[in-house]
Formats: sequence, structure tokens, C-alpha cells
Amino acid sequence: MTLRFGVPNKGRLNERTIELLTKAGLVLGDDIGRRLYAKVKNQDIEVMFVRAQDIPEFIDKGAIDIGITGLDQVAESGHDLIDLLDLGFGFCRLSVAVPEGSPVRRVEDIKDGSRIATSFPKITKKFFASHGKDVSVIVVSGAAEIMPYLGISDYIVDLVSTGSTLKMNRLVEVGTIVESQAAIVSSDSALKDHREEIGLIVSSIASVIAAEGRKYIMADVPKSALPEVERIIPGIGGPTVVPISGVGDTVAVHAVIDSDQVYRVISELKKVGAKGILTMPIERLVD
Repeated sequence: MTLRFGVPNKGRLNERTIELLTKAGLVLGDDIGRRLYAKVKNQDIEVMFVRAQDIPEFIDKGAIDIGITGLDQVAESGHDLIDLLDLGFGFCRLSVAVPEGSPVRRVEDIKDGSRIATSFPKITKKFFASHGKDVSVIVVSGAAEIMPYLGISDYIVDLVSTGSTLKMNRLVEVGTIVESQAAIVSSDSALKDHREEIGLIVSSIASVIAAEGRKYIMADVPKSALPEVERIIPGIGGPTVVPISGVGDTVAVHAVIDSDQVYRVISELKKVGAKGILTMPIERLVD
């Protein structure tokens, strides 16, 4: 049975998602930007290019088995989906914001009957109800920030990344509804049918993320310097030491280090007599 994988067709999550799939070995072919779906080369997997906000609904209805979308979209859908892997990008938060001149400085200050503009009506209603607030939710498809200025709403609930857009529109945050990032999500029913295939996809993408920001370093070092080398490059469980054929007093040391440690490690290795130092990028790191 073909596994159907939903990914965002555009927007803030699209580019990084495609990059991760490609690095994980899911070959999608050319011109994917103009296609609605693509068959993964040599795998019984179809990648469907759909709106990020539709992915939770499609998974819940069984139209697709697994997807990458924002946790904010999962929360808004109200569906009981499974977060298989947080992906470490697309960070944002769904926040309550009010005009700068408003006396409101926390959610508890918002009065019953207040008008809230948002493109996340379900989770907004649930949030205010949980705070005992009877508010009127006005559904907008975008540009919620302008609604208080136009007099359409008193306050807004919207996605915030850096806060610069709110500041530009003279709005301030007074509460956070949910913290979000991109994630791989699925359902119980899909996992029953495709547990092995989904597990392989998740582990492959996880290995790509684990490898990013790491470098593989190799160096020839004097045996007498090994205690210092172990201090300089602890690596993952310590450096690997390999004998060099025909050379009795020198060994090859291999290790994985964080990219931001490369300058320090090379400098210190040179001080203890290391030679032939080589660093290489890592495509995937599988535990």
C-alpha cells in the first residue's frame, strides 16, 4: 500500500521541508514546485503538495498518512494527531496582542464581549473559554494586525516570530496560546498500516538534523599526545583511534565535533603536534 506524505506547498515551511526530504534520500525529481504530487524514486511513497493548514485534516480523514506542518496548525485543527518528530524550524508562537495604548496588559484584563480577530478561531475560542472569557471571535484570512486600527476588532490572536510586525503596527503581546514549530505528524490508524515505513522516514530525517552543525575531523597525532587529544576532541563517546600502517609512534584520530568548535579544535591539535588535519561535512548521523 502506497504511503502518502503531505508537505507544505508554499509558505514559511516549504523550502526547508523540501531540503530535509532531499537530504534524507527521498528523491522527488525535477520541477516539484509546479506539481501537486510526486512519486518518490525507488520507494512506494507519494509526496502530496498541499496547504500546511490542510495537512492535519487530511491526516485525520485518512487522505494522507504522514505530514509536515506547524504545531499551531495541529492545535487549530483539534484533531488528536501524533507528533513524531519536532524539526527545529518554523518557530513561532500564537499570541494575544493588543494596541499599545490599551490598558490591557494580560489576558485576565480582557473584558467579556471584546472582539478578537484571528485566522485561528477554534483554538482562540478554546483558549478564552478556558480563561472564563466570553469574547466574540472574528475570523479573518490574514492581516489580523490591521483589524484594531480599522475598528473591526479590539484585539487580535496571531502568529508571532520576532515580534517586529506587531511593533510596526503598534501592538504588544499580552499572552501566548501555543508555542509552535514544524513537526512530522501522523495518526494512530496510519501508524497501524505503515509503522515501519513511517519509522524509516522519521529516522532518516532525524539523522539529517543530527548531522547538521557537525563536522567529521581526522588528524594524525603522536601517541604520546593522546591524553591531550581526548581532552581537545571528546567527540561522541570519545575519539576513534586507528593505527597507521608502518608508523609506530603516530595514530589516526577520527571524531565528530560541533561546527562552531572547528577553529578551536584545529588550533589545539596543531599545538600537540597533529598533522594532516582534515574536516568534512556530514550528511547523516544515525545513532
